[in-house]
Amino acid sequence: MTFGQRLKEERKRLGMTQPDFALVGKVEKNTQINYEQDKRSPTAEYLLAISEIGVDVHYVLYGSPSSDSLTEDERELLAGYRKLDVRAKARVLGVVEGANDTVTPAPAPKGRANITIHGGVGQQIHGETFKKVVGPQTVKAPSKKKS
Repeated sequence: MTFGQRLKEERKRLGMTQPDFALVGKVEKNTQINYEQDKRSPTAEYLLAISEIGVDVHYVLYGSPSSDSLTEDERELLAGYRKLDVRAKARVLGVVEGANDTVTPAPAPKGRANITIHGGVGQQIHGETFKKVVGPQTVKAPSKKKS
């Protein structure tokens, strides 16, 4: 993501319009638009002003959230995640992707059970390494035959 995209994301997170956000930053609406489109860079005064309403300026500038902006449970999760090995991290990322999925899976064909794993990115674990897999994955499992 670019600076402008992150700035727009923060503005939307706070539920503000471009004119309202521009007012907080003491700039014109067109200037705010230029910031969000990466056509101009803001001043230090602008960044200080928007930080006072809760904008994570560290995130906007560098792309990583400031530890000050994390809630207590987020800090605890991050600390625990950093202690994990690569395989455990891959599992955690898979759980997060799965929990964010809002797509309803298609019904299984008659006589079969489908397991569909959605999400933009998944992981395949091979030994001590893993690779990212883009797109939904579908696993078709045979149904048990009645005896």
